[in-house]
Amino acid sequence: MTVRDTGLHDRRNRQILADLVRTYIATGEPVSSRAISKQLVEQLSPATVRNVMADLEEGGYLSQPHTSAGRVPTAAAYRLFAQMVSAQAKLTPEDEQWIRNEMSAARDPEEVAERAGRVLARISRGLGIVVSPPIGKAVVEHLRFLLLPDKRVLAVVIGPGGTTRDKVLHIERSFTQEELDRTAEYLNRHYSGWTLAAIREDLLAHLAQERQRYDELTAAALTLVDPKLLAETPARQMYVEGAAQMAATPEFSGQGQFQELLEAIEEKHKLVALLNNCIDSPEAVMVQIGLEEIAASGGNLALISAPYTVHDSVQGSLGVIGPTRMQYERAITAVAYVARLFSETLDRS
Repeated sequence: MTVRDTGLHDRRNRQILADLVRTYIATGEPVSSRAISKQLVEQLSPATVRNVMADLEEGGYLSQPHTSAGRVPTAAAYRLFAQMVSAQAKLTPEDEQWIRNEMSAARDPEEVAERAGRVLARISRGLGIVVSPPIGKAVVEHLRFLLLPDKRVLAVVIGPGGTTRDKVLHIERSFTQEELDRTAEYLNRHYSGWTLAAIREDLLAHLAQERQRYDELTAAALTLVDPKLLAETPARQMYVEGAAQMAATPEFSGQGQFQELLEAIEEKHKLVALLNNCIDSPEAVMVQIGLEEIAASGGNLALISAPYTVHDSVQGSLGVIGPTRMQYERAITAVAYVARLFSETLDRS
């Protein structure tokens, strides 16, 4: 559907659109001009409101399911509404206290991630999702390498707060346990607090500058921190909460639609890619209306996401996926606040 400017720079027209979207979110029923005229602070007749709504429909912001029915918002209307409320929405004191209580009860970063997912799912009545960074971009506090049979090496990456991630490496060259211990000691002495990707970049830079001094220890370190070897499956990077409650929403009464969403959750890599897009966004909270990239019926879904950091370095992302007919003010403020608390928790770890 083509969307054009229909006077939405006009404050009155934007207010009418916002009121219509809020009413539809609350009721799920097509909204009439009479219902909107009763809500407006500015006294406008139903006929005037009806004319504005007709313009909005022509511009692609509203649709009319039946000739005699009211209007419902389109994806373009939800997108504009989300932009409008992002700038002015505030978390309620009740939500802030509840979220803080829930998050503060977590004992380690992994439990924080699980609780963050549950909090976001409950507030949005959708899916709460937390995506950890790829292992190559995770902050490393300590590294261990253990020799396994058949030349395999178990890499153990310990991050802030004691979070542990491990990966079995299949390496062509042979190591002894003594070589692995010496390499780990070297990396831990020089690179604690770095990401694996940054460690490898620095090692390569030293190689370029001091090729003659390039010794066996540096060669071993370069081999063992290769992001290609350390790549994880998406299942290890993601927490998803709230699928059962989302199935109960009216938008997913059709089993086919929900089955598609379950398959997207199961595949995970689509959701990981979707949330990682928000990391490069200039916006503190990103709102995306229509998620066809994860499911054919994704046009009826919306994503609200934000990055979280460790020591000012972006480490991952979190957010909610729900029906386009969701409480945007509440979800947007909750995502922003949970991302902030998550970052503060990791900074203290």
